[in-house]
Amino acid sequence: MSAKLAPHPYDSPIFDMACQQFDKVADFLELPDAMRDRLKMPKRAFSVAVPIKRDDGSTSVYMGYRVQHHLTLGPTKGGIRYHPEVTLGEVAALAMWMSWKCALTGLPYGGAKGGIACAPHELSLTELERLTRRYTQELIPIIGPQVDIPAPDVGTNEQVMAWIMDAYSIHQGHAVPGVVTGKPVLLGGSLGRREATGRGVAYLVSRAMDVLKINASDCTAVVQGYGNVGSVAAQSLARQGVKVIAVSDAGGGVQNSKGLDLQALDEHVAKHKTVAGFAGGDPVSNEELLLIPCDVLVPAALERQITAKNAGKIQCRILAEGANGPTTPEADAILAQRPEVFVIPDILCNSGGVVVSYFEWVQDLQSFFWDEGEIMNKLYRILEKAFNQTVTFSKKRNVDMRTAALSLGVQRVFEGKQTRGLFP
Repeated sequence: MSAKLAPHPYDSPIFDMACQQFDKVADFLELPDAMRDRLKMPKRAFSVAVPIKRDDGSTSVYMGYRVQHHLTLGPTKGGIRYHPEVTLGEVAALAMWMSWKCALTGLPYGGAKGGIACAPHELSLTELERLTRRYTQELIPIIGPQVDIPAPDVGTNEQVMAWIMDAYSIHQGHAVPGVVTGKPVLLGGSLGRREATGRGVAYLVSRAMDVLKINASDCTAVVQGYGNVGSVAAQSLARQGVKVIAVSDAGGGVQNSKGLDLQALDEHVAKHKTVAGFAGGDPVSNEELLLIPCDVLVPAALERQITAKNAGKIQCRILAEGANGPTTPEADAILAQRPEVFVIPDILCNSGGVVVSYFEWVQDLQSFFWDEGEIMNKLYRILEKAFNQTVTFSKKRNVDMRTAALSLGVQRVFEGKQTRGLFP
């Protein structure tokens, strides 16, 4: 009688969701059973205790994680998030999605993700620096320019990446800018990196408009999540002529059917750290915001926002997933019965950030830097190719856009593992 295997350590609704998506695509592609767990389960997972001294002299211990999903096509790549709800399962799901995203866009990476379960806004700047440097110290055995390259995500930014680079470089004895991306330009960061994800969302929305034969000047947009991705996406859409009528963040939301004054809104956010209370519109909750009639809906906050409860009620023509995993499988099943909604799936829609991170990594490795115009042109060419391939696959195989995008990504990783073989 064979022994029963212990369950995997990634128990989480978000990891279950990523696995459901993979299983559906694996069935569609008719992948061999022997390869499915190799493709799905993460290659490595680190769980570390991160103790720091607080400014008041006390000590706090936080849990930190880093998951590397696969290393078949090159080093792993993925962000680091600081958020109270970070878990190993969430990080594993995000690493899996990053794998399919990198493969879809043709980047020589496997997916990774990391994070610390903390509330960064409750920490002082010095406490945040201590936390970051201690976490980096724990990760030194598994990160590096040819191994695993972190980047910013929810709750982290250029400054956090600078601390990671410095802590790693001190350990190596020389500057290693290629260990992270999303750094300040002064330290080897890339022009256009901070804006890349939001600009990519807006570019792909414009391509969806081309497919649907609608004009940007006739369109309205709603953006859930007015952080780095959502704010840049909103501003980029507005420059295309789209009227942004509602936005929100963790503190609340604001709507104005005549269009929001984004410059005034940005000034308000800079002062108050939230869109809530902005005088240029009426208050709206995050839940209500998703149901506002619009042409473009951009969920750019956290996972699992569009569910079985609201998927049948959203009123948009283009659903542009700026966040990772904003739509549950149950919601996907409902949207599949709503052909009037054109979905730009997350692994395509928000891939601009990792594409320009790849450019930053390449520039660091060769110590030769490009101007912003060249970077954006290269970005849009990659997004154009991935978008066209996804739309073509969707039409040719008569599947939804998410299945098409995931199929392209999963198939490429599968072919890589099959070609390299299995080490005895």
